[in-house]
Amino acid sequence: MREVQHGAHTVRSHGVIVAKSHKYDWLTLMLLVVIKIVLNSIHPFYRYVGKGMMTGLKYPLKDNTVPVWAVPMYAGILFSLLITMVITDAIKNAVGWPRPDFFWRCFPDGKEVYDNLGNVVCHGKANIIKNGYKSFPSGHTSWSFAGLGFLSLYLSGKIKAFDHRGHVAKLCIVSVPLLVASLVGISRVDDYRHHWQDVFAGGLLGLTVATFCYLQFFPPPYHTDGWGPYKYFLVLEESCSRAQPNHAVNIPNVQGLEVETVHQQGTPRNNEFPRLSDAHDSSPLSVGTESRTLDEMESGRR
Repeated sequence: MREVQHGAHTVRSHGVIVAKSHKYDWLTLMLLVVIKIVLNSIHPFYRYVGKGMMTGLKYPLKDNTVPVWAVPMYAGILFSLLITMVITDAIKNAVGWPRPDFFWRCFPDGKEVYDNLGNVVCHGKANIIKNGYKSFPSGHTSWSFAGLGFLSLYLSGKIKAFDHRGHVAKLCIVSVPLLVASLVGISRVDDYRHHWQDVFAGGLLGLTVATFCYLQFFPPPYHTDGWGPYKYFLVLEESCSRAQPNHAVNIPNVQGLEVETVHQQGTPRNNEFPRLSDAHDSSPLSVGTESRTLDEMESGRR
């Protein structure tokens, strides 16, 4: 596992570089916002709703326990949330499934009207009727799992929840965002705004998008490097590769200095030899000693 190098990758040092490298991603997010606005203005598919289907669509029209504007506030993850919004709204418009409270949206006065084919002829407010055909999947649930599911994955990697050490406290921390998202989904059933199938599909959709978006930026939470984003390790490797050539250049210089030092230590000084030779040649004692030694050698031979 690679260790954290504090100060190696900060917003001040690499923030501009990272922002520039994701400029097309920011444009994509802006495009997703435009698509979301367009999808919200489009009329959904007006599915056939006969009199026999109204049995399960007569639940009372209630206020939202969790307001729509509050979901982006706690979900928070922009790209995961926007992608989920676009996918959810596209499916809503294509399916056109009526909500559990559709009867009171269509007939606010309780008087049922049907055409000659048996389909409903609604006389309620147009925007309320339009929203009544957007039951599947649950937007609140998919948005919640997209943002809070991403947060749960992020916490798993940050606190190393899957480090094979068996810390139950870490799993409890990771489960909190998923619990909040689940409670939001349950509130949609309690408010009679969605069927349980809508909530289940919305949760699955949001969690899937959150996982894909998370893996775009981070290693899997169970990975040894799961605590940091890919971009951090990329910048870290680039910094190390820049430092290695400078280190390699300094090594020959150090070796050269060592060789030169050894050479200087092993080579005698030039002015020492003349002095020794001069002292040897000019000493009368040394000359007499040599002559006496030669005479003794000659006498021994004889």
